[in-house]
Amino acid sequence: MVRGVAEKLVGARRKLTRYFKWTDSPVGSLNLVAGDTGLIAIVWKNDDPRRVRLAYPCESRTHPVLIEAERQLREYFAGNRRAFDLKLDFVGTDFQKKVWNALLAIPYGQTRSHAEIANAIGNSRAVRAVGAANGKNPISIIAPCHRAIGSDGLLVAYAGGLAAKRYQLTLEGARTAVSL
Repeated sequence: MVRGVAEKLVGARRKLTRYFKWTDSPVGSLNLVAGDTGLIAIVWKNDDPRRVRLAYPCESRTHPVLIEAERQLREYFAGNRRAFDLKLDFVGTDFQKKVWNALLAIPYGQTRSHAEIANAIGNSRAVRAVGAANGKNPISIIAPCHRAIGSDGLLVAYAGGLAAKRYQLTLEGARTAVSL
């Protein structure tokens, strides 16, 4: 089970050191980013810099969170891991964090529509807002936004691209309205 670390920011911005490490995967190069309390982001090589804003991380090949995240991602892509066990440090609004925590509840190999996620967080009318929050998910793959699909069962946008989304859903044996 993934442990989310909720954080409240009151007044001032956090001034924590952030660390990063690049790793290769079957879906492309991924930039893993951690802080003092957990994994903050997984950023794709060609990611939109506005999707996840990070302030000047320092490269680290020895940060324990980054090493563990890389190990668990390798196991996932090898088909040997169905759930992640990492401390996560989501940085976003309270609404975004609700959506991202709802993503964590989607079982391996299953999908949910944005409408189903909106219902799960108790706000059935927030379907578009759920889609927007899903698109801003800073910890993709581990907080499995690839498991979010359109209400019609079709694949919808993914920061890593639809080919990466299709790859992950196929790896997990998920079924959607279209052939993967």
